[in-house]
Amino acid sequence: MKLKRPRTLTAALVTATTVTAALAIYLSLGLHAQHETDQRRQDILSAARQSALNFTSLDYRHYGRDSANVLSGATGDFKKQFAAQTAQLTKLVAQNKSVSEGQILEAGIVRSDTDSARVLVVADSRVTNTAVPKGEARTYRLQLDLVHRDGHWLTSDVEFVG
Repeated sequence: MKLKRPRTLTAALVTATTVTAALAIYLSLGLHAQHETDQRRQDILSAARQSALNFTSLDYRHYGRDSANVLSGATGDFKKQFAAQTAQLTKLVAQNKSVSEGQILEAGIVRSDTDSARVLVVADSRVTNTAVPKGEARTYRLQLDLVHRDGHWLTSDVEFVG
């Protein structure tokens, strides 16, 4: 009868160890998945904030650099449309001596999956030009659609919303 106790104790310890190991693996996988989800959300928000900042921060004195910043974070139709308008915008911005200094106030993800996201961004901008030499404040509400390409989140569409 004394032999059964050590066997029972051994079986209980093996079972407890197996359950503990399985639980640790399960929790580790859950934490890893949560970390990946959080990191993806942060990457999306960071890309959307930067894209909106680039879009709302333009200076006629170095518009070539500023428009290149917008294009570097763009893709698809948005990139094509912005690139097609760059020459005309360069003239217009220079003619009006336009300077816009953007600031991102808030950004939130409306929806996202592994390859696409929609983000709403609220931005303020201080705009000066020949018509408003002392400047005026503007607030923008932007809806940005992003796609995940080659490890980067790129803006595929920008829309001004209410």
